[in-house]
Parts: sequence; structure tokens; C-alpha cells
Amino acid sequence: MSSLFDDLLQPLGDRQRDALVSAWAALEYGSEPASEAALPALRDAALRHLLDQMLHRTGRTLVPAGSYLWTSGYRDDIAAELVASGWGILPPLERATLILVLIHSVAIPRAEGRLTGDDWQSNHPTTPTRLRKLSQIHGQRRLSDALQWLRAAGLVRVARAADRETAGASYVPGPALRRLTPAARQRLQENLILAVGPDTALATAIMVRRNLGHPQK
Repeated sequence: MSSLFDDLLQPLGDRQRDALVSAWAALEYGSEPASEAALPALRDAALRHLLDQMLHRTGRTLVPAGSYLWTSGYRDDIAAELVASGWGILPPLERATLILVLIHSVAIPRAEGRLTGDDWQSNHPTTPTRLRKLSQIHGQRRLSDALQWLRAAGLVRVARAADRETAGASYVPGPALRRLTPAARQRLQENLILAVGPDTALATAIMVRRNLGHPQK
């Protein structure tokens, strides 16, 4: 790692170099967002700029994850290249399962006024039983395997159900979704709208805007 960032780190003092390397490692390898209070390189604007430069060299970028919280994620241009090359695309069953978790643990509670904010954190977990009941995913094993795959990828996590009498695991969005850039988060939110209400005026507006931005050749 040092050779990749030598020109950025060498002019700095030992304390600043250590602060940057520690912050870089916490952002890239931590399962949860890092706090400015714990990492000087995130509190200092100049060091945070250097940290973003370090991330940029590996195709990554700083991502705000809440009040005084940061994480890292793929830059939008790099993510687009990876997708175009077939990388990072969820298999159909896992994609459908993730969308169902997002709809039932985030989209519906937010629409009903039970959840605020503009991120993927939720205290309204959904259960595999509910997912099977309200979807076309048939077979307990298939859904369980998809949820296990998503959990290993950090896209969902197990949470305690609000109803203590609910047996078995319940799921909410996982920490990996907090690594989405604002633009990627907006695309995912729009995809949820298209999935839940494809015939709504809002869905039509999204499709018109996307077609104008990416005209068919």
C-alpha cells in the first residue's frame, strides 16, 4: 500500500501519515461506518481531502454515512465499468430477495410514516415467512439460501423483530448498502419505486428522465 500512496504520504509528518493510514484501513475494512470522533483524518478537512485522494487511486471514494460518519465505496464511474464487464451483478433470485427486504423493511414503513431518513437503516425487520407470503419466491430452501448469500455479502443482516413472539430470523438492510454513493443510492431508490409501482406517475417520470439521459441508439 505504501508505494501506491508514497507521493501523498511522504511530505507529511509521522502523526499525519499514521492518521491517514488508520483512517484508510478503517474505511475500507470496517463493517460499519467510521466516526470523525475516532479518526483525526476524518475530522481535519485537509487530511480528509488527502484520504479521498488515496481512495480515488484504488477506484474508491469517501461516502457520507450519517452525522459525522463516513465510509468508502466504489466511485460511480468505476461501478459503471464493473457492471458493464459483468462484475457485481446480483443473481436474479438474490436480487429479488434483496428488493423484497428493502420494500418491506424500508419502503413500506417510510411510506406509512413509521421510518424517517434517507438511508437504508431500519428498525422494522421482515421475516422469511412474510417474504414468501407476499412474493412469488417459492420454496423455503431457495429463499433461505438467497438470504444467506445476501447476509454473507453484507447486503442484509439479522435483526430482532419488533414482535417478540415472532420466531426465527428477521432481516433488515445490511451495512454494505451504506457504502453506496449518493448517486447509486438514488438509483436504488428509484428502482424500488419502479418495482413497487411501475404504473405510477412517479415511475413514469423516472423512466422518462432515464431515457432522456441515456437515449436508445
